[in-house]
Amino acid sequence: MTHQYQLKNGIRIIMEEMPSYRSVSIGVWVRAGSMYENAANNGMAHVIEHMLFKGTARRNAADIANEMTAIGGNMDAFTCKDCTCYYAKTLDIYAKDALDILGDMICNSLFDEKELKKELGVVLEEIDMYEDSPEDLVHEHLQMEVWKDHPLGYLISGQKEVVSGFDREQLMAFFEKYYVGKNIVISVAGHFEKEQMLEWIREYFEEIPAGDAADPGKAPEFSTVLWKKEKDIEQNHICLAFDCCSSLSEERYVMTVANNIFGGNMNSRLFMKIRDEMGMTYAIYSYGSSFEQAGLFQIYAAMQPSQTKEVVDAIFSEIDNIIKNGVTQKELDIAIQQIQAELILGNESSYNRMSGLGKSLLIREEVIPLEEELKKIQQVTVEDVQAFFKKYIQKERCGISIVGNVTYDQEEL
Repeated sequence: MTHQYQLKNGIRIIMEEMPSYRSVSIGVWVRAGSMYENAANNGMAHVIEHMLFKGTARRNAADIANEMTAIGGNMDAFTCKDCTCYYAKTLDIYAKDALDILGDMICNSLFDEKELKKELGVVLEEIDMYEDSPEDLVHEHLQMEVWKDHPLGYLISGQKEVVSGFDREQLMAFFEKYYVGKNIVISVAGHFEKEQMLEWIREYFEEIPAGDAADPGKAPEFSTVLWKKEKDIEQNHICLAFDCCSSLSEERYVMTVANNIFGGNMNSRLFMKIRDEMGMTYAIYSYGSSFEQAGLFQIYAAMQPSQTKEVVDAIFSEIDNIIKNGVTQKELDIAIQQIQAELILGNESSYNRMSGLGKSLLIREEVIPLEEELKKIQQVTVEDVQAFFKKYIQKERCGISIVGNVTYDQEEL
């Protein structure tokens, strides 16, 4: 059972007690991600995530790391397009200590100029690391191209030439705008006493200014593109993207089932046909990238450059097959069983529960009970899956990115 509260500054709190556990997971979710940036500050949310670990008035970077390690806990953070999350998982007896550290980081970080200069070097190295990864490049740059000039298409890490010029004043302006009560959700799952936990959260977070809620803005326009990057590597990496439903749409349940059948696992059509039967690629899969304004259905594969066109043709052949003939009831039943098992097993982790509760409340403004999610999945029909492909997965409305030894034009693919 979950419990929700709201502090006087607008911070929303959601808790789920799991009495049989000895652990507790705590997450601070902030509406601060690359979709709230512009061309001049793209990458700033990610840099701020790094800087919150670099020292406060009470702790330097080593203190933060050492104190968390001393209580046997794990603390980390990540930045997405639509949010940033700072989280800790530890034993129940150290929950207050973990909250103290998280609260200190969120409320009292110094953004020291010397530390910022050093950390920008680390972030630029991280950007280079992604540039060296063709699989990362082919996914992220396709989103950038199909949602061209819209913040939802921005790289989370930002561009080196922009990030390298950030200063403390710019970071503080962004931080003070978005790290406010109306943009924050704190989620807790595991073993704790809810009234005591609420008291601690008030102690560490209630002085944050209320501020104004972040505006996600207008939905992006989808563009059909062919983006190519020459890279002297052994394989070609390709990604296909189709305009699709948002994370708020009821169609997301159909997309989950359709993805499972088509390319979401080892018994999917793409894997069985193109990898196992045809032997043309080692890695091939599909997935959804959904946000509150828009979404994409994406397909990835890596293959020998000489087989690029053949693999793309085979992918579209599988798409055409579903559009014309649909899927079988057996495929649907297996997919639903698999998705339900994943949802149920995922809910047996305090971290997964904390994560699901926090992001759902932050982005959807509600938490959907597991039983309702399972019911929505069960209600998907073979007709729904076929209609989904007919509506969204159309060859003429496809964006394509290729990284590798590229010699192909849009018409050839």
